[in-house]
Amino acid sequence: MISRLTRAARPAALLLAGLGLAGCVTGTDRVALPEGQLDAPGVDLKAEAVDGVEVGHRLIAAGEYELAIKSFNRAALDRGKIDAEILAGLGSANLGLGRLGQAETLLRRAIAADGAQPEDWNNLGVVLMEAGKTAEAEQIFKRAFALDNGESVAIRDNLRLALAKSENSATTGAQTDDYKLVRRGSSDFLIRPTP
Repeated sequence: MISRLTRAARPAALLLAGLGLAGCVTGTDRVALPEGQLDAPGVDLKAEAVDGVEVGHRLIAAGEYELAIKSFNRAALDRGKIDAEILAGLGSANLGLGRLGQAETLLRRAIAADGAQPEDWNNLGVVLMEAGKTAEAEQIFKRAFALDNGESVAIRDNLRLALAKSENSATTGAQTDDYKLVRRGSSDFLIRPTP
């Protein structure tokens, strides 16, 4: 009986010894921390924060529309006002969530505000196309194209698609076109119907 117990206790004893040795660290194996620091480094509170609008645009590009809305709201608090850029970002994020009514309202406020850009007009046109308001969207795309002097490929493509859709509206059934949301800066966002 004793030999049977001893055989069963050997693996447990070896396991305990192995765990005990694994916890031992020699002085040369330790990572040197700066004086007075006990934990991993934290956030540099003196560093310059990234603009909330830029973060919001990045989140839209990543498909994180709810987080983008929070980021744009935080940017509005930081700036102390809601300007055309924030309204356009909020409208674009709501469009990504499929909230066409809210997106249209926000983008209309953005184009009415001082500092509205051709991209804001384009994005309103995308919302109107998604809502089935083709004639008004065509006029909005024309305005965006004129304000941009025809320099944006995405705005030109959206205008072309809207014109083609309005010309062929009687003969075209359920046609899905890919309209492009445009952000201020170098990136653009492609809006595609969800399956």
